[in-house]
Amino acid sequence: LRGQYPPGSTVKPFFGLAALDAGVIAPAYSIYDPGFYQLENDEHKYRDWKRGGHGGRINLHKAIEQSCDTFYYDVGFKTGIDSLHQYGTLFGFGRATGVDLPGEAKGLMPSRAWKRGAQGLAWYPGDTVNVSIGQGFMLATPMQLAAATAHLANRGVRKVPRLVMRRGEAVDADAGDVMGGMSTALKNELLEEEPLSFRDGHWQIVVDAMVAVVHGTKGTASRAVTGLEYQMAGKTGTAQVVGIKQDEKYDASKLAKLQLDHALFIAFAPADQPRIAVAVIVENGEHGSSTAAPVARRVIDGYLGYPADNEVSDGGI
Repeated sequence: LRGQYPPGSTVKPFFGLAALDAGVIAPAYSIYDPGFYQLENDEHKYRDWKRGGHGGRINLHKAIEQSCDTFYYDVGFKTGIDSLHQYGTLFGFGRATGVDLPGEAKGLMPSRAWKRGAQGLAWYPGDTVNVSIGQGFMLATPMQLAAATAHLANRGVRKVPRLVMRRGEAVDADAGDVMGGMSTALKNELLEEEPLSFRDGHWQIVVDAMVAVVHGTKGTASRAVTGLEYQMAGKTGTAQVVGIKQDEKYDASKLAKLQLDHALFIAFAPADQPRIAVAVIVENGEHGSSTAAPVARRVIDGYLGYPADNEVSDGGI
């Protein structure tokens, strides 16, 4: 609710939809992935988490399934920070979800205006590249990630989160009761918000890719979340706590515990008829697939009434 973290690669489904809806890319758009990205006339290499790249040409489906940073560096830069900010805000980043609890943090969906006001500096192209994979200045709360995931699962229909104290508790349909702790301005903003009107085909491309994250042969969570009796859509994420130099490789053995990467995972299930959306952040947990995804899986198993699986597998990002 109050903890704010770089969302890392969990933003890729949302920014993928942004690029599709804005017409920046077509569904078939692909790039060759050498394992890094460079801006024009700039020697700096923005590295993919997977040294050497993901092999051959990468389209949006593969970029989400395998969490390809290089694809998103390219597409995020083409989309531009103005559009990334616009679409990120539509999905609830940088603003309150309206949950009926006090002290909710808003996170940060950065923009040119924000940087000028907060730092007195211009927005640089490299800032956009970093935001495109949920790093740089961008911050989100676990509640925002869960709400955004539900927003995506509902194909653009936003639901205001509400605290339920016990299973089976009735939910009052009166919006004034649900939103009792909010300011009048926030109530009006959420009540008047129209569903996102993206093309059905664009929603499906992203949902199919999120299903492949969990069930695909190259999905980043496929080894950690096995034996499911239902279909889950998810996205792994890893958020850097400390910066890594240009040609330096991340080495956990050289870092203190509090310097290790944060592990993230967002998911909803069943993928075709969603009933639950989850966001998990494990501070300094390193890998979203091996640390955060199994936690989300247990929560979803319990909610859907499936037996708990206590095994945790090792995985990648």
